Amino acid sequence: MKVKRIVANLAVTDPAQAERFYGKALGLDLLMDHGWIATYGSDAKMSVQLSVATEGGSGTPVPDLSIEVDDLDAALARLHAGGFAIEYGPATEPWGVRRFYVRDPFGKLVNVLAHV
Repeated sequence: MKVKRIVANLAVTDPAQAERFYGKALGLDLLMDHGWIATYGSDAKMSVQLSVATEGGSGTPVPDLSIEVDDLDAALARLHAGGFAIEYGPATEPWGVRRFYVRDPFGKLVNVLAHV
């Protein structure tokens, strides 16, 4: 048996609110929408990973999601333009990533990162 995909499921009251953050600001495609569930993603090959943590590193809280991007400055600009407040960073961390934390419209803490 081989794991083919891991999907993060966020409990929310209005899935349509995700479009502004995950679709427009982060550029993910809407892959499925049944009204009660909306799935965002990309056709790009992505790694399958699951992290468990006692902290988020550098004394930060554990984020609900981590999203790796190819251009952190572009992601930061898009999220600022969308009106989303940055809660941490951007910071270059000793383990080789540059990142920032932002909350999605549902209050979930999202770690946006790029490897340096």
